[in-house]
Amino acid sequence: MSNRLSMERSPYLLQHADNPVDWRPWGPEVFEEAKRSDRPIFLSIGYSTCHWCHVMAHESFEDKMVARAVNASFLPVKVDREERPDVDAVYMAACLAMNGSGGWPLTALLTPDQQPFWVGTYLPKAQLLELLDHAARLWREDRASLLAAGEALTARLRQEAENRPGAPRRELVRQAASLFARSFDAKWGGFGPPPKFPTPHNLIFLLRYARLTGDGHARKMALRTLDAMYQGGLFDHVGGGFSRYSTDSRWLIPHFEKMLYDNALLALAYTEAFQHTRRPLYEQIVRRTLDYMLQELPGPQGGLCCGQDADSDGVEGKYYALTPEKLIPVLGQSDAKRFCRWYGITQEGNFEGKSVPNLLGQAQFDREPEEIAALRERVYAYRLGRTVLHRDDKILTAWNALALAALARAGLALDEPRYLDAARRTADFLAAKLTAPDGRLLARWRDGNAAHPGKLDDYAFYAYGLLELYGTTFDPADLSRAAGLADCLLELFFDRERGGFYPYASDGEQLLTRTKEAYDGAMPSGNSAAALVLSRLARLTGERLWREAADRQLSWLAGAAQDYPAGYGFAMMAFLEKLWPSAELVVTAQAVPPELAAFLRETPRPELTVLVKTPSSASTLAALAPFTTDYPIPKEGARYYLCRDGACAQPVEGTADLKALLAQSG
Repeated sequence: MSNRLSMERSPYLLQHADNPVDWRPWGPEVFEEAKRSDRPIFLSIGYSTCHWCHVMAHESFEDKMVARAVNASFLPVKVDREERPDVDAVYMAACLAMNGSGGWPLTALLTPDQQPFWVGTYLPKAQLLELLDHAARLWREDRASLLAAGEALTARLRQEAENRPGAPRRELVRQAASLFARSFDAKWGGFGPPPKFPTPHNLIFLLRYARLTGDGHARKMALRTLDAMYQGGLFDHVGGGFSRYSTDSRWLIPHFEKMLYDNALLALAYTEAFQHTRRPLYEQIVRRTLDYMLQELPGPQGGLCCGQDADSDGVEGKYYALTPEKLIPVLGQSDAKRFCRWYGITQEGNFEGKSVPNLLGQAQFDREPEEIAALRERVYAYRLGRTVLHRDDKILTAWNALALAALARAGLALDEPRYLDAARRTADFLAAKLTAPDGRLLARWRDGNAAHPGKLDDYAFYAYGLLELYGTTFDPADLSRAAGLADCLLELFFDRERGGFYPYASDGEQLLTRTKEAYDGAMPSGNSAAALVLSRLARLTGERLWREAADRQLSWLAGAAQDYPAGYGFAMMAFLEKLWPSAELVVTAQAVPPELAAFLRETPRPELTVLVKTPSSASTLAALAPFTTDYPIPKEGARYYLCRDGACAQPVEGTADLKALLAQSG
């Protein structure tokens, strides 16, 4: 396959394929060409729904003067960060080391040996031309200084790539909660100044921490943030789903792109909140978020696409912002007035003369009148016909795995078969389209083509999603598949000597550094997800292999998190399960007891793992969890074996007795 054909597989690489910059895709051929032609590399990393990536493309990369400057002195390389998170991670780390901050589009100048000597983000045309001229002149006249800068930055990145293992301890978890409390915005929810990102995994951690410790403030921080994100314009009140982040402290004006991973993680967070509070509002938000994903992001052959652009017709937010005048022909005078009053749509507007619908002024924002629900369906239909949002139609393994987890959890918690069916379809798509015959994963599917070897996130999130699915359907094939993916994690990515997982496989393309990422940013790290997967497999199967790997991984994460534990919210969930009392439930019956799902809905305990042994699953479980061979299957009814800290209570034969047993043990 030629370079040009391979570039066309990615919508981000294809979007500006006709501009005069002679882009190449990332690959060994580029570096060989750079060495032969004695030119440095101009690297641009972005993604197709990135607003500033489009801005830089239109004002700079489509400009002939910029194109001449790039093509004459550099080899231009374009990378889609969502397809190559490993490449993005290396040069984002370089950007953070050089500047203290990062973002996209990421711009880097590299030696032919891939060493960065300049790294930054968005550059206006004039500044970009100045950089290109200066760098080209230095490459000709003082190359030694650029090579020395690249070597020094590379050495720094490699030195920072390792951390010393620590000891998992409760104090580290308490420090994380305390740090969240220090940065909490009590008025508007969220943490720190704008821009505000949802980081749903932090909210899930706070809810679980509150339940296990009785910390009321942790619960308050999580619920206030969940309420505020919904009230503002971050939530799309007309079409459902959440935008990527808020540009202001009130969550009112979002950056309008919608991403699959954000919505999957937020659905998990609101499901968790619903399970803790039974508040109908949270159920409604979960449903509207998942319905958005299933209605607007499905791929033509299955799976869920990456997301939708912030821009429509070249204008950011045009699709979402409304005015009273535009709504009158759609709804009529009186209904338009009622709709605008409910959603804060005014003549003066709140965003460039128009209004982003929101509920910030509504005292009873959690009680939507039936007539408003009917009106927003009409506005949604109007909005769909008014303009079109670009959709990034890549289907990513890691992001679909998070959607799998959210659909499975919500399907159980809300007693909604539609979501369980969608979870099963997602799992089947990943198995059929993004799994090679040898069991290895591929990272991306588009236009009937699967590409790029799977990375840490792909394996860790897929295993996590399968464990969530097993916890709703108890199909042993899901547990077996999760264990197989965990085997691949240990074989291909794990540092058995020091702990921690590398971002790409030991037999994959070797980049400048093999940095282990641990920080849980907008999306959890693969290392945190792997820790949770290993810990749960250890408890489900009783196998020493998983326990030893989980302990080593948790020690590595403890070392990584010791300076700022609040940056490791997803990892903290694994610490909660390790350091606070947990429980294992083994159920034996002729078939999965119908009352088990109701019990799990009514008694949500994330620290409880459940294994179900039936005649059809017995042989699979015997291979995965050999201890289950000692558990007899009754000829009728069910038996529930509850175990804590290696000690098991006498079995009970009904969920009512099981609830009492759980209450006695805390």
